[in-house]
Amino acid sequence: MSIGGWLFAAVYDRFTASAEAAGLSKRREELLAGAAGRVLEIGAGTGANLAFYPDAVRTLTLTEPERPMAKRLARRVAGQPRAADIVEAPAEHLPFPDASFDAVVVTLVLCTVPDQARALAEIRRVLAPGGLLLFLEHVRSDDSRIARWQDRLNGLNQIIGHGCNCNRATLDAIRAAGFTIVELTRAEFPKAPPFVRPLVLGAAAAATRQSP
Repeated sequence: MSIGGWLFAAVYDRFTASAEAAGLSKRREELLAGAAGRVLEIGAGTGANLAFYPDAVRTLTLTEPERPMAKRLARRVAGQPRAADIVEAPAEHLPFPDASFDAVVVTLVLCTVPDQARALAEIRRVLAPGGLLLFLEHVRSDDSRIARWQDRLNGLNQIIGHGCNCNRATLDAIRAAGFTIVELTRAEFPKAPPFVRPLVLGAAAAATRQSP
């Protein structure tokens, strides 16, 4: 793990505190109200979602690929009443059998995964029939002028955001992975510059797999 990874983990909560207070936490709570049954969260980071999982969640599994974040996540899990299993694994290679979960949660994760299409394929694989992908992501703007600025500034954003891409058309990628968007809210990332501001949250269901 690079020094940058350790530093990013150390400052992440302080870096996002103003956005959380200005409404991002409320968006998390809104999204996670729909979580139930066996739930997997991808890229759980420092555990910003933990306080918002409802009682309908029967089991909670958290993946985090980076050791510095996973250590902070473990401390946060230990300090709250909800039991959760932590697995150090990347989104592109989830160590779970097919159809293991009733819901998969991604919040501010699909912007950073190295291979977005592969990560979404893995999410679809581990979702049980009827399961939902619950997502909260900042995305490429529908405004072409802002989108051009996102393209220009993406390299800088990757440096500042430890690999975060500000110009990914994530909704298109979710659909291309075989999901149908069943709930969608468009919003703004609070306290963010305009090129990171477009935000979407909602739920997607995996299309029924066709028999060979």
